[in-house]
Amino acid sequence: TAIPEQHRRSIRTWLWSIAAMTFGIIVIGGITRLTLSGLSIVEWRPFTGVIPPLSEAEWLETFELYKQYPEYQTWRTGMTLAEFKFIFFWEYVHRLVARLIGVVFLVPFIWFWLKGRLTPPLRRRALALFGLGAAQGLMGWLMVMSGLVDRPSVSHYRLDAHFVLALTILGYATWLALELRIREARTSIALELRSLLKRGLAAVGVLLTLQVVWGAFTAGLKAGHFYPTFPLMGGALAPPDLLRLEPALRNFVDNPPAVQWTHRVIGTLLALAIVTFAVRVFRRVSDPVSRRYAAGLLAIVLVQYLLGVLTVINLVPISLGVAHQAVAAILVLGWLGWVHHVHNLQPAAG
Repeated sequence: TAIPEQHRRSIRTWLWSIAAMTFGIIVIGGITRLTLSGLSIVEWRPFTGVIPPLSEAEWLETFELYKQYPEYQTWRTGMTLAEFKFIFFWEYVHRLVARLIGVVFLVPFIWFWLKGRLTPPLRRRALALFGLGAAQGLMGWLMVMSGLVDRPSVSHYRLDAHFVLALTILGYATWLALELRIREARTSIALELRSLLKRGLAAVGVLLTLQVVWGAFTAGLKAGHFYPTFPLMGGALAPPDLLRLEPALRNFVDNPPAVQWTHRVIGTLLALAIVTFAVRVFRRVSDPVSRRYAAGLLAIVLVQYLLGVLTVINLVPISLGVAHQAVAAILVLGWLGWVHHVHNLQPAAG
């Protein structure tokens, strides 16, 4: 309320732009991963790297540099320059959009600050958002580095951290934008029903977080290429090689079949939790916004579950894999929007 409405509108537009671009880079990141393009640029040049190779000589020099690393030497020997240009394109676009997000943040931020349009709390939150973006850039390079040493694949732990950070940035930018929409008049709801909504959203949030983490593990280990059947894996509900590693717990983070199985189990629990929660909301809660969120989240999770099944049984085609990643981000945003709404409901006795 300390920020006039006309100023809040421009700040909201800025934050929504960051959120939209972050969603876009999540999609581009999915394409980069599924086209196996992520290790095509073997140097980290945050500023000079914005200019791609322009001449044939520069392309050949860049290609020769790529040839010195495990990915080319292990399974891409014989690759043509045209094929290299294709994978270079997606990694380059991924990094370029990341740089653009930084510019879209910094230029308006400095302008808003100089004009005195950011309150101290909002300025601190915006700086925290910038810090997350800087950490994400560093994590992206650390992820790439893990695939340039002795194996032609990135660490699935670092890929997981990279994806979770991307969703965190998306969610935080969205939350800040939503905060600037708060009005004085707030909807009242019975304390018992507000508690029901908060408990339900907390349970869904825990499962959603676990599902995101194991989804990234599944992607990083290419675990979706194992057992392209559903609901059975190797003729049973659990794959026969579920516990092939020692100690047993290691299987659930390092063994691809076990990781995919875990992703399936958590996904099923998440879908059931949202269905159950939505039914309770439809039966007991009259707040129209919560009912719309319940319907939306229910529809999104069912679409996502179907996409997950189709992605596995079709051996992870690029189109379905990217759609699955994009809808995961949409599911997180739907949950977050509902959490924000409930957070701002006015509790009333009764």
